[in-house]
Amino acid sequence: MKKILVPIDFSENADRALAAAKLVADQESTQLLILHAYQPYIPDMTVPSAVGVPPISPETEEAFQHRLDEYVAETRQQGYQAEGIWAIGGIHPSVFEAIEQHQPDLVVLGRTGTGGFLDKLIGSSATRIALDAPCPVLVVPPYALPKAFKEVVYATQLEYDENHIIRRVLPIVNRLGARLTFLKVDSSTQPNIQPDQQYIHQIQTEFAIPTQDFVLREADSVRAGIEAYCDEVQADLLIMASRERGFIEAFITNPSVTKKLVVDTHIPLLVFHIRD
Repeated sequence: MKKILVPIDFSENADRALAAAKLVADQESTQLLILHAYQPYIPDMTVPSAVGVPPISPETEEAFQHRLDEYVAETRQQGYQAEGIWAIGGIHPSVFEAIEQHQPDLVVLGRTGTGGFLDKLIGSSATRIALDAPCPVLVVPPYALPKAFKEVVYATQLEYDENHIIRRVLPIVNRLGARLTFLKVDSSTQPNIQPDQQYIHQIQTEFAIPTQDFVLREADSVRAGIEAYCDEVQADLLIMASRERGFIEAFITNPSVTKKLVVDTHIPLLVFHIRD
């Protein structure tokens, strides 16, 4: 990977995201782009309580810029190539502007959503970025302490061609020195459309992956089955491919397993995108 974009807000979750990015980065060839989106407080004068509230001072803005510089300096001292990106505005537009400008191979961010009703329906900033970004996104959940990615699970539905995604996953896993398992969870809530063996054979034919690296499980729900297996093998990293869908299907009638896991997973989740 040549460039990894890491949005930070100076929180512990952001520190975890940066730590995860360093695990994936190659110190010699990967540039870590550390972004902070600064959104000045603009009081709403139509709200009585906002009248008389002073705007954030230039000194406060300078303090945040200094903290970003400190993150960059510390990352460089650890032997990584790093550059700071100072953005004005909300995190979502700032991240997408940085993606367009710098064309990173990966975005790594910390999830701060609480998993409440609105988070599950529409999603936190991390959820929206993970599902909408044109590049892969690694989401690091709260309380995760990434030290090494050695046990990696690729959860697949085996319902459509994912070989172009697997072709990108394998070099990452190999460089990490990790063990990769392909997991398919069957559930009555998500019936099979295509025979599993069709896509297993397709994957084995192109990538010479042994049969024992494929695990087929049954569970009450696909998400529960994925989480249970990851806990069983003590997975460090979960990988999934998100397929682009319409708004009604994606958010109301049939929210994707990937979206649910972005909100709820307790291990880092790397999301790739399948565009129709």
